[in-house]
Amino acid sequence: MSHGNAALTRRQRLRIARLIIDDGWSIAAAAGYFRVSWPTAAKWARRYAELGEAGMTDRSSRPHTHPNKTPQLLVKKIVHLRLRKRLGPVQIAGRLDMPASTVHAVLTRCRLNRLTHVDVKTGEQARRYEHETPGALIHVDVKKLGNIPLGGGWRFVGRQQGDWNRQATPGLARDKHRHEILGYAFVHTVIDDHSRVAYAEIHDDERAETAIGVLRRAVSWFADRGVRVERVLSDNGSAYRSHAWKHACDDLDVRPKFTRPRRPQTNGKIERFHRTMADGWAYAKHYNSESARRAALPAWLHFYNHHRPHTAIGKLPPISRISNNLAGHYS
Repeated sequence: MSHGNAALTRRQRLRIARLIIDDGWSIAAAAGYFRVSWPTAAKWARRYAELGEAGMTDRSSRPHTHPNKTPQLLVKKIVHLRLRKRLGPVQIAGRLDMPASTVHAVLTRCRLNRLTHVDVKTGEQARRYEHETPGALIHVDVKKLGNIPLGGGWRFVGRQQGDWNRQATPGLARDKHRHEILGYAFVHTVIDDHSRVAYAEIHDDERAETAIGVLRRAVSWFADRGVRVERVLSDNGSAYRSHAWKHACDDLDVRPKFTRPRRPQTNGKIERFHRTMADGWAYAKHYNSESARRAALPAWLHFYNHHRPHTAIGKLPPISRISNNLAGHYS
């Protein structure tokens, strides 16, 4: 039944049509028997005669013609102003002398109603891609985070208390101005393009040998879950452009690929993961020390991979896209 007020279900439509066409009932008699109008009975009888049982389904109510539809030339002008000038519906409507509601409807139909769909630099509609199988491409990158002093960092305790905590942290080196140097945590991250399953390790540097070690362990980690890595996409950092990185990829039978210079959008999936990781783990709560934050990463990664709904894959956890993940095997 298509709606709550429908007089006939699909089965009842077929019954009334068969009474008229197959059994020879008159339209008026069949309509009276099923307590529907004469035109309704005639409609289902006609569709049964033309299409058989397939004609008993509802048809689209969309009209065949749209006399008031926005002309295609005007649609192109709206799209051009949106992409090249990044104007909103009101500004576009003012330039083209048309209602802003119509402009918004056109932009929504063309998936340009949000500027996030438009590349900031080129003004072109964002092109999105996804490899069809897990392991066909993995993204790698490094997220640089400032270490947390004993007692907590300034984000949670304030600038003054944060400075005091830094001064009270033992074992820190000092710069030429005698300021304590906390250093950085380098989070080496790997994410599968198809499933968004993530792997990460924290190190004290981003040198080539460190990045290579992370890659080897990540490839092994994915292999344990039945995923064979075929390609790896990275930026043009010195660690990834080194001969050692190339030789390591050859040893692993993984093809290295690189983003365009000054074009981080090519590696956008891992850039977005870094934002999720920062919100969900790095800056999610107050940590009393850097070791406490580092200890919390494995638990958050497990939550991200196994339990957190991912909007890009139908609000399912990333691990659900790895075909051999038996129920409860990795949770």
